[in-house]
Parts: sequence; structure tokens; C-alpha cells
Amino acid sequence: MESAVRQSIKTSNLFSYLKYLYGQHQNNALYIKRLKALKQIIQNKNLHTYFQPIVDLQTKQTVGFESLNRPEPSELFNSVDQFYEFVGQTDCVFLFECFCRNLSLQRFKERLHGDWVNRDFLVFVNIHPNVLLDKKYHSGETLQLLKELGIKPQQVVFELTERSAVVDFIEFERVLSHYRSQGYRIAVDDVGSGYNSLKTLIYLKPEFIKLDRSLIQFIDKNSEQQQLVTLLMRYAEQAETKIIAEGIERQEELNYLHNIGIHYAQGYAIGEPAKEIHLGKIRMDDDEDRGSHRKRSLY
Repeated sequence: MESAVRQSIKTSNLFSYLKYLYGQHQNNALYIKRLKALKQIIQNKNLHTYFQPIVDLQTKQTVGFESLNRPEPSELFNSVDQFYEFVGQTDCVFLFECFCRNLSLQRFKERLHGDWVNRDFLVFVNIHPNVLLDKKYHSGETLQLLKELGIKPQQVVFELTERSAVVDFIEFERVLSHYRSQGYRIAVDDVGSGYNSLKTLIYLKPEFIKLDRSLIQFIDKNSEQQQLVTLLMRYAEQAETKIIAEGIERQEELNYLHNIGIHYAQGYAIGEPAKEIHLGKIRMDDDEDRGSHRKRSLY
């Protein structure tokens, strides 16, 4: 009886091991297919670039655009998040980031038309913090590209995602000083979404703080969110930085943020990401503080 039990256990363990090996083989095969697809995307410039307007809430003027690069939907990548998560697992991060940066800037220049060409719109380019630390990245190639495109460094904002935690703040602060000396500006994205926010703001001293949409959704109804945003506004005033509220989807959110004096706004209520560049549109009750309910559209 005991012999039969031991044999059964051995058989079960062997089956589990073979199943594990098969799973590893499948994972490796999928990784190779995805890596090949990623390299083809870079080679063929097979990414869609969208631009979402960022508007000054007080003047109602569009000040710039965030550039968003998205792959074609495919069987290999079920979502945009899955695609970018995979990129982060490869040794192609630096190559891909440079590719996206160049693509964003080139298409930004291509899609500006008419009188907009001569306006110094800002362009926010998403970038992984570790890439900025790479010596190859700050070799002057970006400045050369900007010169060829006729874009001023002062128009370019490197947008660092807060979810990509900075580890060596002292070194990163030194590197950012190098970029700022050339005219670039820095934005910290997703502020309020993770534990690293406050330390990131204190050390990096960004020119722009982008509030995560989790702080913005239904802020007109949530006192805790209101208090936290108020504290961040006080910090921004002392640090001489500007706040951008992201993910605004409701008119009530827009009205509230305007009334408390938020500097800039971004979201579907203002303008959706689009391949063609469009100015943001704001519909707001400017007389709300005086008790009037008359509304008008401002463009």
C-alpha cells in the first residue's frame, strides 16, 4: 500500500514538473514572438501618435499637448498597458524610448498647421526616469533633432511617471540640472497614485505637477480629495511650480477645479487624444461665483 502511495506521489511530481517545463516553454516562445513584434514596430514606425490638449483653466487658452504613442491592437498584446509592461521587461527600453521621443517630436511638428506653427505650444513627452540617467540619452542628440525640426528646448517637457520610482535622487537631481540648463522642463506624472510622490516632488522640483485622475474623479463631491489637492496647491505655490489636473471627465469637476484656482487641466471634458492636433474646448459658467446660472461656450 505504502509503495503504491509513493509511486503515486512520484508520478504526480513528475507530471507537475513536466507541466512546469511546458509552461516555461510556452512563456519563452511568447516572449520571443513579442520581442520580434516590438523590434518590427520600431523598425517600421508602426505606432499611432495621439495628442491631448492641456488648457490654462484661468485664461481658457491651450498651452500644450501630451504626446501618447499607442501600438496597433494585436493577439500578442491585449492592451496598451500590457505592451508597455512588456517593453519594460526587455533590454530594448532605451532604444524604444528614443524611438518614441523622436516619433512624438516629428509628428508634433508635422501636425501643427496654420498659425499654430508659430505658437510656442508645449509638448509633453513621456519618458522613463532610468532613460534620462543613461549617458547615451543626454549626448546632445535631442537638441540636434529639435534644431532640425524648429522646436525650442523650452517647449519640451519630459514627463516622468511617478509609478517608475526614482532610487538615486541625488544623481537624478544632478542629471535634471543638466537638462534644465539646456532649456527643457520636467513634469512628474501620476502624483497621488503611489507612495513615492512627496519625496519625488521635494528632490526633483518639477516645473509641472500632474495630479493623478484618482484625485480628480468626483472631486466636487469628495472632501478628502479636496483637502489633499488644496495641500498640493499650497506646496506648488511655495515651490513655484504649476499643477495640471488630469483625467477630467465631468463638467462638475471642471467647474470645481477652475473655482479653486488650479492652473492647467487635461481630460476628456476638454479634449480627447487625437491623431490630429486640436485645441482644447472649455464650457464653463464664469458667473457661478456670483450666483448666475447662465452658461456659455468658450473656445
